[in-house]
Amino acid sequence: MRIAVLSGKGGTGKTLVSVNLAAVAEKATYIDCDVEEPNGHLFFKPEDIREETVSIQIPIANETLCNGCRQCVDFCKFNALAYIRNKLIVFEDVCHSCGGCVLLCPQKALGEKERGIGKVQKGRSGNVDVHTGILNTGEASGVPIIKKLLDDNKDAPSAVTIIDCPPGSACVVMESIQDADYCVLVAEPTLFGVHNLNMVYELVRLFQKPFGVVLNKCLEGENPAEKLCLKKNIQILGRIPFDHALGMLNSNAKIAVRENKTYQTIFAKLLDTVAKEVYHETAPHS
Repeated sequence: MRIAVLSGKGGTGKTLVSVNLAAVAEKATYIDCDVEEPNGHLFFKPEDIREETVSIQIPIANETLCNGCRQCVDFCKFNALAYIRNKLIVFEDVCHSCGGCVLLCPQKALGEKERGIGKVQKGRSGNVDVHTGILNTGEASGVPIIKKLLDDNKDAPSAVTIIDCPPGSACVVMESIQDADYCVLVAEPTLFGVHNLNMVYELVRLFQKPFGVVLNKCLEGENPAEKLCLKKNIQILGRIPFDHALGMLNSNAKIAVRENKTYQTIFAKLLDTVAKEVYHETAPHS
């Protein structure tokens, strides 16, 4: 069961939900795909960490073979190549590593070299295998790291895999949810929260993923995010109250379900609800 947890922006409670869902499971794998600012490891504090560099293939020109035909330049839709003053220049920061220019070159003047863009770390925290992606500062895209994280965990032995997605709805989020069985959208009870919830709602519908919403920081009175769910007939999976004690645990990088039985009950119920939704979606229908 692969559960992707999304939110339209940072600070909504996505990692709070992800970390506690993983921690409350009997055995789980937690994958932090928020590779620009991963913070799940701050809560889990994993041990026995193993680290692996993630690299991409970048074209490199052989000047003695290149005749300046510019076919590679015309082919590249990302403007990663230019032919200036009788020399082919590769702009590595905007190259998407598709390899098309290498295949296309009639003179076989282009080869490839590896360039590290980040790393993945793997460790363990109690009942949870913790996998973290870390993108090097200044890199344009974390998609290759996310692919590495998810490919390494396609056959994870854990019954529950929690994917902590990047915030928003960009390419890195799309990559994170591709193989998810179910998506959990986390929303705040504000008008701004409604805008961001609607953004990821449209995304999961585009990918035809089953989904539901967790309403975080719930207060007494009107909840605009809840109103949107009722209007669009979106399943509300659970409600997490606005609670100073929970906020304090979270700000101190404590895992709430390991510290407090009340929160353990809340997140265990939430995980059970999600599991039933996944079973309903994957069970054969007569």
